[in-house]
Amino acid sequence: MVFSQAARRASQADTTGKTARAFDVQQFLDDRPVGRFQLLVLLLCMMIVMLDGLDTVMIGFIAPSLSSAWAIPRDALGPVMSGGLLGLAFGALAAGPMSDRFGRKTVMTVAVLFFGVWSLASAFAHDVTSLTALRFLTGIGLGASMPNAATLMAEYAPPRRRALMVTAVFCGFTFGAAGGGFVSAWLIGQWGWQSVLLLGGVLPVVYVPVLIKWLPESARYLALKESRRARLVDVLNRLQPGVANSETRFVSHEPQQAPRSPVRAILSREHAFGTVMLWICYFMGLLTVYLLGNWLPTLIRGLGFSLAEAAVVGALFQAGGTVGSVLIGWQMDRFNPHRALGATVLAGGVFAWYMGTAAHPFSIICVLAFGMGYCMNGSNTGFCALAAGSYPTGMRATGTSWMLGVGRFGGIAGAMVGAAMLHASWSFGAVFTALAVPAAVGGAAVLLKGARHRGPVTMVGVSAGH
Repeated sequence: MVFSQAARRASQADTTGKTARAFDVQQFLDDRPVGRFQLLVLLLCMMIVMLDGLDTVMIGFIAPSLSSAWAIPRDALGPVMSGGLLGLAFGALAAGPMSDRFGRKTVMTVAVLFFGVWSLASAFAHDVTSLTALRFLTGIGLGASMPNAATLMAEYAPPRRRALMVTAVFCGFTFGAAGGGFVSAWLIGQWGWQSVLLLGGVLPVVYVPVLIKWLPESARYLALKESRRARLVDVLNRLQPGVANSETRFVSHEPQQAPRSPVRAILSREHAFGTVMLWICYFMGLLTVYLLGNWLPTLIRGLGFSLAEAAVVGALFQAGGTVGSVLIGWQMDRFNPHRALGATVLAGGVFAWYMGTAAHPFSIICVLAFGMGYCMNGSNTGFCALAAGSYPTGMRATGTSWMLGVGRFGGIAGAMVGAAMLHASWSFGAVFTALAVPAAVGGAAVLLKGARHRGPVTMVGVSAGH
């Protein structure tokens, strides 16, 4: 067994019995290599995000069947889509402060149960109004679970692998969304649209006991208060048996925060600039991704390509995001994370601009779509890793979740802006030239955030102003 410096200090029992053993939890976690415990956390968090992905996109899959069953036009389901997105935003905004107060595991488990129950209820909706309300409630649970998955993973991953492991967790969203498409097609054919919502509810509810039994609470969070000592000792001994006991004296080199609400803390003088820059980055990122995710196939069809070709372009955009999520995380761990992320976002703007400069052959459009997905979709996952590493433990969940919550309004804006562009008959070139603007703003914001940072970037517990 490999012992970290903190673990070695903790294992040195005082022979006189007069001095308690000292143990630095943060140092212990940072020094450990990736092992079975961290991989278990990654798998459990990834499964949560996969369920999020399935539940978030399922309305899009059942929309045609729902439209036929209720004899309404497809655009009448717009409030249902918007209700879910609003729920995601409010869920994220509420989850962070609750998680910093009650714990990552507690809030995450309740959130999974919450969106599972309301997804089950959605299967019994009888009109657009009731389904909109139920999808809003489902969205609250979805929005609360994702940022906590990122926070918990960041607090267990070693610094040299932290961004990669957080972005790997968020790859689960794509897998869940893609898998949901295949499963939905089969379920709808067999049992109708209600079966998809039932599946989206049963799976989270069944998963809750697994989380209760196997998902650990964040050791960094537990170490913040003496009253959580017993739970902290239990978690540390799961990581490395015998490393701590009731006599262990826990110490921390993380800066102590003055007592205040986490929301006030992330907007305090030392953190406000970085917080606002993260909000701008993620708002602009989701604006572009939701605009393209909703309207890219339609735009491609408008150029005269077939429905199958338009679907291929849309799929390549999503595939680029999956590849980008992993590789961008690796780049953030290997290089300066702000520069790596900022350069990627700006490159996405270049791809968008070039897409709109001329009439390209289909092969070039495919390459550009993949490149935009890699840079724009993949970088949004990178922002989650960056946010999780930009705040001390006592406000980390709030900082991450509020970035996600504010960003959700960017997603809503993106879908609306895309619809307005098409309604105003914008040309294909004008749409993609315009997309370079939010990419430039987002890239500049992340670079400015990095320029304000002082000292080495550690990706968790970084210095003030970061």
